[in-house]
Order: sequence, then C-alpha cells, then structure tokens
Amino acid sequence: MTHLTIKALAAALALTLAGASAAAAPADVVVVRAGHLVDVDNGRVLNDQAIRIEGDRITRVEPYSATSTGGARVLDWSAYTVLPGLIDLHTHLVGDIQSDNVAAPLMSTSARDALIGVRNARDTLRAGFTTVRDVGTYRAFTDVALRNAINDGIVEGPRMFVAGTYVTVSGGGGEVTGLAPDVQVPADMRRGVANSEAEIRQRVRELIAGGADFIKLIATGAVLASGTEPGAPEYSEAEIRAAVEEAALHGTFVVAHAHGAEGIKRAVRAGVRSIEHGSYLDDEGIALMKKHGTWLVADVYNGDYIEEIGRRDGWPEEILRKNKETTQTQRDGFAKAVKAGVRIGFGTDSGVYPHGQNARQFAYMVRNGQTPMQAISSATISAAKSLGRDAQFGSIAVGKSADLIAVPGDPLADVEVLRRVEAVIAQGKLVCAAPDNRCTDSH
Repeated sequence: MTHLTIKALAAALALTLAGASAAAAPADVVVVRAGHLVDVDNGRVLNDQAIRIEGDRITRVEPYSATSTGGARVLDWSAYTVLPGLIDLHTHLVGDIQSDNVAAPLMSTSARDALIGVRNARDTLRAGFTTVRDVGTYRAFTDVALRNAINDGIVEGPRMFVAGTYVTVSGGGGEVTGLAPDVQVPADMRRGVANSEAEIRQRVRELIAGGADFIKLIATGAVLASGTEPGAPEYSEAEIRAAVEEAALHGTFVVAHAHGAEGIKRAVRAGVRSIEHGSYLDDEGIALMKKHGTWLVADVYNGDYIEEIGRRDGWPEEILRKNKETTQTQRDGFAKAVKAGVRIGFGTDSGVYPHGQNARQFAYMVRNGQTPMQAISSATISAAKSLGRDAQFGSIAVGKSADLIAVPGDPLADVEVLRRVEAVIAQGKLVCAAPDNRCTDSH
C-alpha cells in the first residue's frame, strides 16, 4: 500500500485512474482519504472518510481505517475538505470573453473560437468545475466540437452539455447586434434564427441533429445585446411551447434566457426546464416556477463585474445602463425565490467574466438568501438533478462518477474557500494537485 500526500499528487498526474494505460489490465483502485467530506445528499459533513474509486466510479464510502484501504493506492487528502466536483449550469466556453466591441464576434474564426475554448475548458476544470451546461455560442456547433474533443481525451476540460447555438428572433437577444444595417453576419452565426412556430421546430430539429444536448431559447431581450431590452418578450408562449414540444420529441429539454417578468411567465407556462437570469422575476413568476418545478439559474455575481470592468474599459453606455437596471432587481428576485422554495441551480454566465473564476458566485448566493450548504448543493446535486443526471454524478456516493475536489478550510463556514481548489479528480482521473501542479491561481 502506497501513501501519497497532497504534495505528491502532482507526480501522479500521469496516472489515469480509469486504467486506460492498458486495455487488458484491471482498473486501478484508489482510496481518497478525506479529512472532511461534504455529503450533499444528506446536508451534512462527515469526518475522516475513505472514498474508494475503481476506474471512473466510486465503489465505497466509509470511515477511514487501515482495513478500508484494502491494498489500494491511497491519496491523502486528510488536511482538506472534499466535495463533489462542482457544476456550472450557465457557461460560454467557446470564444473570447465579453469586451467593449460589439463587433468582436465577427473578428474571430470558428477555429480560433474553438481553440480559445480549449483554454477556457481547462481553466474551468482546474477551478473545480467538473461538469458544465454550456448555453450557447454565436458560431453554431463549435461547442459540440469542444465537447467531443474533451470526451475523446484530446483536450482537458469538464464534462459538457451543449446547446449548439441560440434559438432567437431576428435581431434579438441571441444575435450579433449593434452593427451597421448593411453588414452581413456569417450564416453559421444565424443558424438558430427563427421567427415562427414552424421555424422554431425546424431549428430545434437541426440543432439536435447537429449534436446539441438541449435547446437554449432567447425568450426576452438581453443586457449584452445592443438594441434589445431585457424586459421585453421576444417570443410568444405558443412559440416557446413549440420548442419545448419539439425538444421533448427528441428526449431533451429547453432552457430559456428570460430577464423580463412577462417573458419568464410565458416560458414557465410553456414548460421550459429552467429560467436563465430571471432579472425581473416577480411574485407571480415565482409562484408559477414553484408550481411547475422550474429551475432558476441566476448569474447574481455578473452585475458587479460588468459595472467595474465595463466602466473601466468603456463598454457601450446602453449595456452599462441595462446592467445597472437589472443587477439589484435580479438579486432581490433571487432572494425571494430562495425563500419561496424555488429550485435553484448554480450558473454564472462565465464568458462575460474570465473563465475559472466561477466560484466567486458562491458568496453572492449566500449574501442573497442561501445557506452555504444550499449554495454548494445548487452547484452539485441540485444542478445534477436539473440535468436529469443525479443518478450519475453530483454527489460523493456509491455508483456515481468519481468527480472530487479538495479545498482548504471549511466551505460551510466560509464559501470563499471554494475559490482555492487544491486538487481535482474528474471521472476517476487526477487532473491537478497543489503545489507542483496548482489547480488555480486564485491564492
């Protein structure tokens, strides 16, 4: 039996816990000794636990003892708190982050966007986010290519569920806007444009055929899309329902970008899985979401980033105005939704801010009504439930994917420690470990 300290983990990075080095060899067996284990299934913390991993699966969780190792390799994380790999339900890994230039998406190729996505995926994984739901890219299907490259082991990144592109009205919140009227936007940036129920159904079919895992529909205007207003609906309830029905025929679901109160209610009544942003969520909308079991995925950190960086870098005044109008209103609605018992999923809108800083949002969720355990659950077991994958991942439990992170200190006392990820295991593979192969640079 070999005992490895956290300092020695970097030397073991070549080890693939799934035993991929030889197809005929038995899967390597590893026991992670967790000083503290956050059990999100039961809302508690367990001390000095042994997590047994065989291949890419957890096969046993029990109090640590000499006999619990059973001859396995032991990774000593006894100085750390161990949590399930985190899940961000609202990311944009492909392409550059938001800037002051509304034409910026036109100044990059699809190949460059995908390659930037490789870096963004790596930064996200090493920040402890082992799964993401990537909710749209301007250049259609570049997210599918990135997901497939990760799945094939070509690049390092989180497990991805992707939308393919946005389903949006012409000139709406999912379009590249703010350009001169005679500028031709490339066809691959308009693959999701649909202006009727029939066109929406066709776009849903095309996106799923192209490899999308789910559908992202833009139900209202957007803060970051010039010429659109976040409070204004852009699809009727019948049109949103057409997308939901068509997606269901293909065994998947629709998530709705919806800031405005009316757009939120149309989307909920139409049957979407989640409301993204929810900036003007009102009491009637909260009641509807509670009734229908709709998830709220609200990026309650982003407003501060946009205000600070947007003013520093001279972002368009229209965007800064819309951000100011929505930021506190969104947080107030989020707090009401938490109090009312609406299902909450963790989603940050990474790509507006630099990737790898996703965990900054935990503190904002706690300030706006969640307990630390609720915030952590929203990024683990609850997020997995929203994806319909809670039997596969989202908690440290027998039979689930071996997705684990180690952090110093107690995240239930201070959620900010989630920004200091010291080690990551994703699907049974050791990704990084401090100090020699540091996971994040936020120390």
